[in-house]
Amino acid sequence: MNKDLVKVVLVTAGAVLFNLVFWNEKLAINTVLFDAFLLSALFCLYPQARQHATVNWLLLGHLVCLAMVVVHNTELSKIAFVTTLLLLAGFAEYAHRSVWFAGGSMLMNVIMVAASFVEPIRFNRNRTIKRAGISRVIRFAVFPIILLVVFFFIYQGANTVFSEIAGQIGIQLELFFSHFFDFFSWQRILFLLLGLLITGSILLKSKLDFFSTREARLHDGLQRFRKTLRQKREGAFFQFVEVVMGKMASGMMALKNENTTGIISLVLLNVLLLVVNVIDVNFLWIHFQYKEGEPVYKMVHEGTELLIVSIVLAMAILLFFFKGNLNFYKRNKWLKYGAYAWIIQNAMLVSSVLLRDYYYILKHGLAYKRIGVLFFLLMVLVGLVTVFLKIWNRKTNYFLFRVNAWAGIVVLVLATTIHWDEMIAGYNLKRKNTVDLDVSFLLSLSDKALPLLDTNIVALQKRQNDLHAVATDRAVVCDTCYIEQLKQREMAFAQKQQQLSWLSWNYADAYTKKYFQRKGLISVNKSE
Repeated sequence: MNKDLVKVVLVTAGAVLFNLVFWNEKLAINTVLFDAFLLSALFCLYPQARQHATVNWLLLGHLVCLAMVVVHNTELSKIAFVTTLLLLAGFAEYAHRSVWFAGGSMLMNVIMVAASFVEPIRFNRNRTIKRAGISRVIRFAVFPIILLVVFFFIYQGANTVFSEIAGQIGIQLELFFSHFFDFFSWQRILFLLLGLLITGSILLKSKLDFFSTREARLHDGLQRFRKTLRQKREGAFFQFVEVVMGKMASGMMALKNENTTGIISLVLLNVLLLVVNVIDVNFLWIHFQYKEGEPVYKMVHEGTELLIVSIVLAMAILLFFFKGNLNFYKRNKWLKYGAYAWIIQNAMLVSSVLLRDYYYILKHGLAYKRIGVLFFLLMVLVGLVTVFLKIWNRKTNYFLFRVNAWAGIVVLVLATTIHWDEMIAGYNLKRKNTVDLDVSFLLSLSDKALPLLDTNIVALQKRQNDLHAVATDRAVVCDTCYIEQLKQREMAFAQKQQQLSWLSWNYADAYTKKYFQRKGLISVNKSE
């Protein structure tokens, strides 16, 4: 069979499978079925992909995310599953080294999916059936069909058993067609089109290989260029430098002037950051204490966002100075020393931001943003290390963004292995006597946290009573009816489980369901 036709058949089969396993279901064990089909089809169409180490490592990360969808079933695991699947397809179909360019190629696949699907469906004129042949077949079939219908009704009237069998067949056909048209409702047709879009975007490679050809021209190591070529390559960036530095950015002394400007700038920035770090070491690292009557948020968390922005800008400044030929300037030793000092000081600033977040967690417990800050700081540290390597080994910005993107993928995959909602609920409830419980936030966590909340219902009741005792506004009292809200969440979970089939099975829901079955909230199905 023609390979293009095979692609169309696989995409169509994938869309039908998508429709069958995901309609009115959640992403769970059905994801394994759909993913197994997609991966088999992907490596069948592009067998050479398995020879690349990058594809194999991505496949391993993707399978970890798939397992976490079944085990934890968190939104993060689903996002990571989709992300790694798209990247796996991008690296399997195109020649890429960077996550960014592979993502661009997959975006092109999505945009061109309709054209990629329709193009292989072509009819060869030499293979078309002649109209005369079709008419001949119809003529031969009409008379036998008429005879079949006539004798069918004769036998139905003459034989009661035959009539009953025919009646049963008619009932089954009526049921089939009624379900057939239910299956092809407008909503189901749109869902089928969504399946075509998803499956086609993953399996059909676009002929527009813009991103792969563009990446092929990029390298990790810097190269020295003549000034005219340098201006052409740096474009608007070089023009910006000329506007700022004027005549000093051109001529024989351009690199020397840029080096001098960079040294002065980094010395001033290092001195300024040294003052900030000394203050943080004194007040955060050594003599930190919670001030009576001052909100912890204002004392600890305030300014963290600005500090993070300053660290990102610090890395951008280094990229500004270490551009192009300045990396090869023989007298850039002090510029590099200033850059290394700037990197070390920013690493200290990261530690100070980490301490701020730690103190906030210690007082108020875990939450999404506080955990997010930890992951962001980890990525910032990776960024600082890669900036150091870029300067030390004369690497390009392409190297910098490529390595950091891969680090982000690794962190994303590893983050899926923890059920963060359950961890947050467990951490905060375990320290209910030392942290200020935000019960409203705990009640907004996923269903896996419900057993922990139900187990600690006494602590929730106490928090509710404390708030009701000091509340004067009736609306506040209604907003803090935590026990009632918890029971509503539990009932909603029980009702939702009754609407789902085995296709939506996942360990997180099964664990929660089993807990409430023991409590009698959910009836035990004997078939389970």
